[in-house]
Amino acid sequence: MSANPLPLRLPPMPKIADILRIYGLSAKKQLSQNFILDLNVTDKIARVSDVFDCHVCEVGAGPGSLTRSLLRAGAKHVGAVEIDGRFLPSLEMLQSACKGRLIIHRADIMTFYIPEALPNASVVRWESKDLPGVRMVGNLPFNVSIPLLLQWLEAIPMRAGPFAFGRTPMALVFQKEVADNIRSSPGSNECTRLSIMTQHLCEVKKKYSLRRKVDASLLYFVPRAVPLIDAPFVIVEQVVKAIFSERRKTIRNSLRTLFPRKPELVDELMERTGIDSTLRPHQVDFKDYNKICQSFLELARDHELSVTPLRVRKPVAIATASNKVEQSDVTDDDIEVNFKNSIRH
Repeated sequence: MSANPLPLRLPPMPKIADILRIYGLSAKKQLSQNFILDLNVTDKIARVSDVFDCHVCEVGAGPGSLTRSLLRAGAKHVGAVEIDGRFLPSLEMLQSACKGRLIIHRADIMTFYIPEALPNASVVRWESKDLPGVRMVGNLPFNVSIPLLLQWLEAIPMRAGPFAFGRTPMALVFQKEVADNIRSSPGSNECTRLSIMTQHLCEVKKKYSLRRKVDASLLYFVPRAVPLIDAPFVIVEQVVKAIFSERRKTIRNSLRTLFPRKPELVDELMERTGIDSTLRPHQVDFKDYNKICQSFLELARDHELSVTPLRVRKPVAIATASNKVEQSDVTDDDIEVNFKNSIRH
């Protein structure tokens, strides 16, 4: 893929600000909408998102400012997902101007089957050094940015949703504070559960800083071929959540929540891992997480623990390119079975 592709020309169109004024549109606070109307900014986002000759799923297209830039940057095809029907006239105007390269999906991205927005995209083997010609790009609504990210992280080890095509990169705009949190490394006081869950599965780089009323950052995620923690997602999630459940206390205290009926097992866990039990949550590194997760699995087997898994986010993350699963099709029993299998094997 070209690093600096020439933008493709679109026919003259009204400015996004003019379209908003004509249709009397404004951002809805209840949807946490935040528009980027400056095409210089959206053009920069599109360029650094490396969308040239790619199939792009745009998350939350809004009035279409970033959509225009993605097309101008040479995206082969854009599937624009937008829940707010008020923006359909603006998006349809753009659709009619770009000769079949844009398809509009009026849907909630939290439950949308993402491969529908990526027709004809090719699959690349997960272990390959090459990345698929697929991108997830979006200026995320602030109120769903973290749930969406966690849902997509869950999909990575399952090779599901956008990752049915391979190690699909994601270029996503977050509030600056959230972006800084995602990128914080173990050892930093800012390191949190979100930092660990993200970096365990993805390499993350900051590509662009947006200065506006609410500062934001564009982060670029590339799934790792091999996760940093060698354990099933539900185990990693449960361990990480336990460790950060009492952020100001030692991990010996916080890890007790893994053993609600046998809290004394935390001492055996610490002994097996050989990790300093007085560490604070932000001081635990990925090698330590590997040891804790593996020892937790061993203890679960040895003591025949009835461990209750976390309630896993169910919608798109479960769907694959060959097996579309609706949210209602996945039950808590399915999750329980998958969790028990991960303990046995």
